[in-house]
Formats: sequence, structure tokens, C-alpha cells
Amino acid sequence: MKLHIYDSKVEMGKSAAACAAYHLKQAIAARGEANLILATGASQFEMLASLVEQPVDWSKVTAFHLDEYIGLSADHPASFRKYLRERFEEKVDGLRAFHYVNGEAQDPEAECERLGALISGRTIDVACIGIGENGHLAFNDPPADFETERPYIVVELSDRCRQQQLGEGWFPSLKAVPTHAISMSIRQIMKSEAIVCTVPDARKAEAVERTFEDTISPHIPASILRRHSECDMYVDEPAVQRLDEETLDLYKASNGECTPGA
Repeated sequence: MKLHIYDSKVEMGKSAAACAAYHLKQAIAARGEANLILATGASQFEMLASLVEQPVDWSKVTAFHLDEYIGLSADHPASFRKYLRERFEEKVDGLRAFHYVNGEAQDPEAECERLGALISGRTIDVACIGIGENGHLAFNDPPADFETERPYIVVELSDRCRQQQLGEGWFPSLKAVPTHAISMSIRQIMKSEAIVCTVPDARKAEAVERTFEDTISPHIPASILRRHSECDMYVDEPAVQRLDEETLDLYKASNGECTPGA
């Protein structure tokens, strides 16, 4: 796991996007196609804005959706389908496919099975993700399930997770934030060949600190990223303000470039 630190969120996002594009282009060169996982939320704004400008042959890329609220319509302002459609799919040319999570499915468990069948057996070349204020990955709140092999699962959102969604301005009140979601599982995320994790802002500083410095545990879901051999985390200065010097020396990349295999 490598840590890349930037003075601005814009530069952070550009470098994270360049790293993701590198992995996609390598996969296309090797296999003629690539598979991508995309996340949402305020942490992904700058990365996605740069990713859509990267010189990738999008006609050879299939994208998978990380998570979605249960019961929220696809045109709701907080819908992750709306977010990714507007910020990614509509801005790239000829994407091969985008497999969205249908949060409005009458049977969420059946939707998990549908999505699982689509992603199972595929090589996921890069997952572009963030981490939550409570250390969650996707909507896997603590204590997260580190054991399930199911690619997608139904989860209940913790109060802190729901407060984060409210605080980011996606909903008018806590009552309006859904209580359940369909989420990609921890093990499915960790199966990705490469992970590009983008985590800006001081409000994520505690989660970043615990991710790097606490014991790897389901109580800090993002801590499991330390077990991934090809994970690059892109942050701004406020997000790492709580890390000690020993941690920085251990994980900080020698430069801002994507360094596969380093």
C-alpha cells in the first residue's frame, strides 16, 4: 500500500485518475478489454473529473457500480446511479457497458444475485474507491463482514454513515437518508488487481489514521487495504494530519506517480 500526499484536491484527483487510467490501459493492451469499479461521494469529485479526460479507449471498458441505496429512485439527487451517469458515463465516449446497482429492485437479494453473476469470474483491473468517516469501504460499515464470498450484499447503514451522507448535503434531513443499501462486499473489492483509493478532507483524518495505524479489523473496514499488494491511496494534507512520522515514513510514496509493483 502506497500513500500519495498532495497540497490540493485537484492535484490529488489528477494523479489518482492517471493511476487508474494506467491500469486500464495496461489491461487493454494485455487482454483487449478492462473492467473498472467506480465509487461515488464527495471524495470522488476531482478524481472523476480528471478520469473522464484520460486517454483511455472506453469502448473496451466495462464499469461496475460499487453500491446504491435501497428504495431511492435513479433520478433522486442523492442517487449514486444519477451521480455516476452524469459525472462519468455521459462524459466518456462509447463505454462498453455500465452495470448499475438497481436500488429500486423489488427483491434486493435477487438484485445482489444478478450483480454477482455479472461480476463473478471477471478480472477487475482497477477499483476506484474512497473510505467513509467511520472507515467504511463501499457501504460496509463497521463491523464489516470480511468473510462473505458473495460479490454484493444487503447492508444496514450505521447512524454515523447516515450522518455523513446528511453532512455532505445529499439529503435534507437524517430521516430522509435510507437505512439500507446494496453494497459490493469487502472480499469482492479486495479481488481487484489494483485499488486507487481517494480520500480528501480533514473530516476523514481519523479514518485515515485508523486505517494505517490500528490493527486490521472489521471494526475499521478500510484497514484491510493494507493487505492489498497494489493499493495506492491519494490524499490531501488535511486528510493525513493525524498520521505519525513513522507511519508516513513507512507508507509514503517516494513520488506522486502511480508505481505499480513498488
